[in-house]
Amino acid sequence: MTWCGDRPDPAFEAPWHAQVFALTVALNEAGHFEWADWAARFGTTLKAHGLTKELDGGEDYFNAWLETLEALLIEMKLAEATVLTHMKKAWTEAYLSTPHGQPVKLSH
Repeated sequence: MTWCGDRPDPAFEAPWHAQVFALTVALNEAGHFEWADWAARFGTTLKAHGLTKELDGGEDYFNAWLETLEALLIEMKLAEATVLTHMKKAWTEAYLSTPHGQPVKLSH
């Protein structure tokens, strides 16, 4: 957590954490799902992940967040599982082939 003046200012450990959080909030605000439904689903995912190891509120937490969001998007037919799988593979390949410290970019 970082501090800004007299109040704590929440910070994300990685840019993608902030991005997946913002995407979820935007989808909720656009009326695609109710926040209470999201919270219940996310709680179920956290509980499932927490049964095997302690979640640290960082990478594990946001991996569970992303897993929940992907499942919800597939269920709502806002995304296709095959497309998500393809995108994950493309990002993984891009990440692994990018020199350290350089921005990761997908090839076209």
